[in-house]
Amino acid sequence: MQNTTYKTNYIFAAACIGMLIFGIVMISLGSILPDITSKFNLEDVSAGTLLSLLPFGILVGSMIFGPMVDRFGFKSVLIGGGILTIIGLEGLAITNQLSVLQTMVFTIGLSGGVLNGATNALVSDISSDKKGANLSLLGVFFGIGALGTPALLGALSNNYSFETILMGIGGVLILPIIYFSVIKFPKPKQEKGFPISRSLKLLKDPLLIIFGFVLFFQSGIEGIANNWTTSYLQSIKEFDNELALFSLSLFVVGLTLARLVLGKLLRVLNPFNVVLISIFWMFLGVLLMFNGGANTIAIIGLICLGVGVAAGFPVILGYVGAIYKELSGTAFSIVITIALIGNLLSNYSMGVIAQKYGMTQFPMFLMGLLILMTGLLLVSRKKIINIKQ
Repeated sequence: MQNTTYKTNYIFAAACIGMLIFGIVMISLGSILPDITSKFNLEDVSAGTLLSLLPFGILVGSMIFGPMVDRFGFKSVLIGGGILTIIGLEGLAITNQLSVLQTMVFTIGLSGGVLNGATNALVSDISSDKKGANLSLLGVFFGIGALGTPALLGALSNNYSFETILMGIGGVLILPIIYFSVIKFPKPKQEKGFPISRSLKLLKDPLLIIFGFVLFFQSGIEGIANNWTTSYLQSIKEFDNELALFSLSLFVVGLTLARLVLGKLLRVLNPFNVVLISIFWMFLGVLLMFNGGANTIAIIGLICLGVGVAAGFPVILGYVGAIYKELSGTAFSIVITIALIGNLLSNYSMGVIAQKYGMTQFPMFLMGLLILMTGLLLVSRKKIINIKQ
């Protein structure tokens, strides 16, 4: 990592805290959905509509964070994202109106999109080399938040209402905002004004679009693995609910531990080759899930899939940060937005497939996305493999 007028370790810590917040808040919202549904007497369709506001907010946040950090810098964006998160959580806790509830869910999604994108762009900017390795370590903190939050909420919910828990989380988040406020961040790259014409040219940059569509398929794989695996295990593999949820947590464990290992591997191996190795793990995972007769085989397959998906985002974002340094935030916004569209479309498509053909097609759909991503990477190999992060 490079060091100028700011302390790099402090900045990296700030990014990790921001990513941890993103993980905690996203998982918290899903965990308290049954309580919200009960409080507002929501039907399944209404609850689904409410939850759809979350990814929509994340999408909007992902679209706007890049130009904001390029123009105004990371400090104001991270502080703003933190404040929006607190507003969303406290609003959820105190409101009795459905319209306010919907606004708060969107606000939490918006702040999540901003925090996720800004922290990734920040780590890329402060890393003079080995961007993928540092981005991989950053991703570990999302995993920590995602793994630790359900257990924490489970323990707290025995003694406190979900409103009290949300207000408590919001109160604790004041501390990171104070930390963001007192440390020095890198200066904005476009202090004199945002170069709209240059940023629009990025939308026509073939290599950036390739990176975006690699993440389109990668995000699709991650999205349906997170959202549909438990349904597949319960309906096809006949797992009970508890075992299915435990198996999904092992997917997240595999992803998190793999990113920890990648923090070392990406410092010594070519990042492109690391992605190819991870693709092998994904293929292996899907095959085991599809063909495994015993529960243990399917669970091992899910862990392999988690290990496999770990490299995609850190490596591709590392390439983006290395090539588009002057407008790195905007470039990150573009590829992350494309990735999120892939996530949304893949989840929607899987819903249609499940309704029409059943959950038996889940591994086949995963395999299809994986083949498309692999093909795009191999076709683009000569353009990518020698890029230095």
